[in-house]
Amino acid sequence: MSNNAPFRVGVVLLDGFATLSFAAAVEPFRAANLLASEPLYAVSFVSAGEFAESSGRALVKADHKIGDALSVDMLLIVAGGEVGDQPLLAFNDKAMFDWLKKQSRQVPLLAGVSGGPAILAKAGVMAQRRMTIHWDHAEVLREQHPELLLERSRYVMDRNRLTCAGGTAALDMLHALLSRQHSARFATEVSDWFLHTEIRRSEDAQRAGLPERFNVHNKAILTVIELMENHIGDPMDMAQLAKVAGLSSRQLNRLFSDQLNVTPISFYRDLRLDKAANLLKQTSMSVSEIAITCGFFDNAHFSRSFNRKFGCSPSRVRSKGKKGEPL
Repeated sequence: MSNNAPFRVGVVLLDGFATLSFAAAVEPFRAANLLASEPLYAVSFVSAGEFAESSGRALVKADHKIGDALSVDMLLIVAGGEVGDQPLLAFNDKAMFDWLKKQSRQVPLLAGVSGGPAILAKAGVMAQRRMTIHWDHAEVLREQHPELLLERSRYVMDRNRLTCAGGTAALDMLHALLSRQHSARFATEVSDWFLHTEIRRSEDAQRAGLPERFNVHNKAILTVIELMENHIGDPMDMAQLAKVAGLSSRQLNRLFSDQLNVTPISFYRDLRLDKAANLLKQTSMSVSEIAITCGFFDNAHFSRSFNRKFGCSPSRVRSKGKKGEPL
């Protein structure tokens, strides 16, 4: 297919990297070599130690260490919701970030998958580049770095930066990369190899829509839920919610009770508590800061509400998260 030297891909794996995202981002290179009957791609692995351990406890042997001088055409960062025992968005390794900055001046193409885009952003190498990240991290990353050109796409290719939300979206991003470097026909052969026959567009949504997520199709309820999600830190009262829905407070209450078996206020509180739990797992913000961010202006009330929903205190969530335990 080509007599050129292989395209060299260095895959940086941070402990806790997402297993599915890793496989979806790396296996297409192997399949491309197999289907082309020649080494189109040469993949090497980079980590902080001799091995990198995935979220599923799989070990990948490293060919190089973070900080080494590399000779690659593309550097692809793969991370998960935690890096070692730190939440992804609280991770701060200056030596690694300085190394990535140096690589950004030498490597033609930088990419991030799953938590990888956050690492690139925190290293300061995404300036003036459109990017995306997994929906679970997007809001907090935007708050930390309001200057980012952050989108809610499955993947984004902006000049010499590629970012992907993770999971199976990495297959879509690699399809686009293979199409660009070889041909759409060849990229389709690789996707077919993985039975990935429905290629999603970069701008396609990362999550199911509200009707699928909450199993409800009533327009008034969906309008109110969207409003609630957009007002986590500054909660609206029942009268305001009802007014936007074009209903009375009593009608809205009855509608939620009939279709979701919960009152609007209870539903709203659970949304805010779910957001608080994510912030506890993802950031180093204090419990008081998280309470305010999620619209609870009384710490005691926040702690009682949190305990009722999750059966533990907010501070306990962090220790559970580090051990991989569910809430």
